[in-house]
Amino acid sequence: MTELPDDDRNQAVGETSIDSSDLDEDWIPDVDPAPDLEEQRPVRRRVDPDSPIVMVETAFLASAASLVWLVNTYFPMGPFLQIFFPIPIALIYLRWGSRAAWMGCAIAGLLLSVLMAPVRSIQYVIPYGFMGVLLGALWYRRVKWFVSIPLGTLLGVFGAFFRVWLVSILLGDDLWQYGTTQVTNFLDWIFSLLGLLIQPSLELVQLFVFLSIIAVNTVYLFVVHLVAWFLFDRLNNPIPRPPQWVQVIFDND
Repeated sequence: MTELPDDDRNQAVGETSIDSSDLDEDWIPDVDPAPDLEEQRPVRRRVDPDSPIVMVETAFLASAASLVWLVNTYFPMGPFLQIFFPIPIALIYLRWGSRAAWMGCAIAGLLLSVLMAPVRSIQYVIPYGFMGVLLGALWYRRVKWFVSIPLGTLLGVFGAFFRVWLVSILLGDDLWQYGTTQVTNFLDWIFSLLGLLIQPSLELVQLFVFLSIIAVNTVYLFVVHLVAWFLFDRLNNPIPRPPQWVQVIFDND
């Protein structure tokens, strides 16, 4: 193998040497491989609203929502399955829009009417069916968590009192008044056993129960947001990013 002369070798080395000062000139920043999803709307396929795929997915997700409600009714597993009550309807909204979401809510209600009777069906539609449509609309419009959680909580509180009102009509008795009165009498009995001269007030007990319903629904909506955050990102239908402290805790981004 022939070697280059010394003059040609030095010339080649001089041509390939790079001045370190030239590295900072005309520097182009790298493209972020993981762009922020905060401003991105979920991917919605551009298809005909009457396309079979829209109807198939809507029917499938509505059936899934009905099945979750059915299984939880006859084989209750605590709060685990309840988290998924509104999620299928919300996913329909993110993928196919409001028309498909309302259709999915109606399909789930009709299916539960056949399987479990209209009373059980209404108890799913109000509030969980409407909650799925509401959350889907808020998530598609990139509404922050501190807005969507309170709105969902209000709907959940309304649904709780709606169920009490509906069952009260069917039983012919005021369950709210009856339940809070029994709690008041129970507290009075406990205080008497402990020798405490405290007379519980019915109004205070009702206020405490009302605040408890608000707190339970707030926690429920927060957990639903967490589940949707983890699940929908993997389905290419991301929801708005949670607050920074939530991202730090779960380290999902």
